[in-house]
Amino acid sequence: MVKVILKKGREESLKRFHPWVFSGAIAQIAGSPAEGDLVGVYASDGTFMASGHYQIGSIAVRILSFDSDVQSPDFWEIMLRRALDVRIAAGLASKPSSCMEKEILTNCYRLVHGEGDNLPGLIVDYYDGVCVMQAHSAGMFRSRKQISDALQKVYGNTLKAVYDKSSGTAPFKAGLELVDGYLYRKEGFVQDECTVLENGHKFTVNWSSGQKTGFFLDQRENRAMVKRYASGRNVLNLFCYTGGFSVYALAAGARHVDSVDSSGKAMELVEKNVRINGFDNSRHTGYCCDAIDFLKDAPEGKYDLMIVDPPAFAKHRGALKNALRAYQRLNAFAISKVASKGLVFTYSCSQVVDKEAFALAVFSAAAGTGRSVRILDRLNQPADHSVNIYHPEGEYLKGLLLYVE
Repeated sequence: MVKVILKKGREESLKRFHPWVFSGAIAQIAGSPAEGDLVGVYASDGTFMASGHYQIGSIAVRILSFDSDVQSPDFWEIMLRRALDVRIAAGLASKPSSCMEKEILTNCYRLVHGEGDNLPGLIVDYYDGVCVMQAHSAGMFRSRKQISDALQKVYGNTLKAVYDKSSGTAPFKAGLELVDGYLYRKEGFVQDECTVLENGHKFTVNWSSGQKTGFFLDQRENRAMVKRYASGRNVLNLFCYTGGFSVYALAAGARHVDSVDSSGKAMELVEKNVRINGFDNSRHTGYCCDAIDFLKDAPEGKYDLMIVDPPAFAKHRGALKNALRAYQRLNAFAISKVASKGLVFTYSCSQVVDKEAFALAVFSAAAGTGRSVRILDRLNQPADHSVNIYHPEGEYLKGLLLYVE
C-alpha cells in the first residue's frame, strides 16, 4: 500500500482511534494513490498507525483498520458479521439460520452505519431480506462487489437482493460510474419495493425511487414514543415523508392526523401506508404543500400534538448559522400554534448542529413566544444507528419532546 506519513505530533487522534485523517496532518505521501485506494498511515517516526481509503478533500483518509488485516480476503465478511452481532444484541435482528419462535414485529434495520460500525463511508439498510447500500466515499464504492459478496455469505439463503444506491452519495468527481442497480438478485426476485414490519406496523419501501435507501429507519424509537402520547389527540405530522409518525399516531388512537409533505410521491406513500395498516381515512388527511407555510397558516390551538421533523437544514459548517435561524423560526411557529397542554416532538438531523446548539435554538424559539415550555425528554437515534465512542460526530439525530402550556 501507498504510505501516508503524518506530521510530527499529528498521530494523537489515531492513538485515540478517531477514524479520520485530515489533509493538514499529512507531511508526505510516498506514492500517487488514486481516490479510493487503500493506503497505510504512518507516524513521523515510521510507526504503522492504521490503514484506510484515500480520498481527495479535507478528510484525506477514512480509517478501516488499526491493524494490518484490511487486505485479508475475509475482511468484509468479518466486519459485516460484527455489525450484525450488534443488531442481534439490540434485539433488531436474528441469526440468519435461526428459527425464531416468537412473532417477528420488526424486519428492517440499519446493518452498517459508517463510522459507527468502523466502516466509514458505508451505509447498508436491511429490508426483509433486501440489503440497500450507499457508498459515501470512492473507496467504498469501488469495494461494492466485495461488500455484496460478503453480504451473501453473512445472510446466506435468506438474502434476496443487494441494491447499490450510491449515485447520489458517492463523490461524482472521482471518475466513478455512478449508476444505481442490483449487485445481486436471488433467482426470481424482480420487485423494487416490499412491505416491511416496524414494531408490528406495515410500511411500503421502494429502494429504487424512494428517498435515501427507501425509508427513514432512524426514527423507529421516536415513532414508538409518539404512539405513547397520541391517544385522543389531534396530530400534525410535518415533513411526514412516508407517514411513519402518522401511522403510529393512528395506531395509538389519535382523534385525527394531518400529514404534510411537499412531495407528491411521498403523499401517495402516506395514503398507502395508512390504508395497508387498516385505518379509516376519516381519521387522516394528507396535504401536499410546503410544511412551513402550512404551519404558519394553521389555526392556533387546533393541534395538541405536533411532529416537526424537517430535512437537514445544514449539510456543512458553512450553513450552520442559517440552519440555526431556520430551526428557531420553525420551532417558534410550532410552539406558538400548538394547543395549551400540547406536545411538540421536534428534531434536527443536521450532523453539524450539535445537541447544545439545537436546544439553544429551540429555547430561543420558546422565549420568543412567551409561553411556558418544559422539556419532557431528549430524543436520539436508535441502536442500529450506532455511534463509535471515538467518533462523537456520528451522533447526528437529536430531538426534544416539549410540553407547552
